[in-house]
Amino acid sequence: MTLRHLPEEPGVHLLQVSKIYETAAQDFIALDEINLDIHIGEFTCVVGRSGSGKSTLMNMITGIDTPTRGEIWVGGICLNQQHENDMAQWRGRHLGIVFQFYQLLPMLTLIENILLPMEIAGMYAPEERFDRSMVLLQEVGLEAEAAKRPGEVSGGQQQSAAVARALANDPPMLIADEPTGNLDSDASERIFQLFNSLTGREKTIIVVTHDEELAARGDRRLRLSDGRIVGDERLRPRNTPPTELSHA
Repeated sequence: MTLRHLPEEPGVHLLQVSKIYETAAQDFIALDEINLDIHIGEFTCVVGRSGSGKSTLMNMITGIDTPTRGEIWVGGICLNQQHENDMAQWRGRHLGIVFQFYQLLPMLTLIENILLPMEIAGMYAPEERFDRSMVLLQEVGLEAEAAKRPGEVSGGQQQSAAVARALANDPPMLIADEPTGNLDSDASERIFQLFNSLTGREKTIIVVTHDEELAARGDRRLRLSDGRIVGDERLRPRNTPPTELSHA
């Protein structure tokens, strides 16, 4: 596949990105000329009311949707100039996505849901995949539920399994939509600490959340309103070791 590269750029670079949905009544501006840089290894939380543009922003960065205007660069690749087949391959290897409503395959067990992305992308030797999947389930506290199907565990456990699945191919970037929305406090803390440890390994984490407490504990907090960035707060210096994170 042929990809146009942008050298020496941040992990994520949005340039004058707008997304406009046409309706019979009037056009709806979901994103309005967004300019944004997110650096490699940064833990960024995106907050805002429902309808503020958070999920649309997530869809832009993952390449699930395309902008009406502007350019989106991730890892030096301009997403809105790629064919969908190329994008699907690239996404499978470079992005881990945690959807708000899990999107686990119901006919597969939890461990099979984690094995599948590795098989599709051809990542890791076949004999390594099972052990890797079990390690990921252990990291989210679900090793004892590995053989169960999604319908046999709680919503919170499905969400935790979705986090493990997103990490299956060891992607450089993880993007999560409300990853702790269905979790109890202990499970939320486990997921947060996992995310925090990943930034220590130079992985870029972007979390869309309504949870202000979670948002206050990342490196950076972006606030959206009416499709615009109205707040951009750095909560700890870049390259601060994760162990120095204070609990809000």
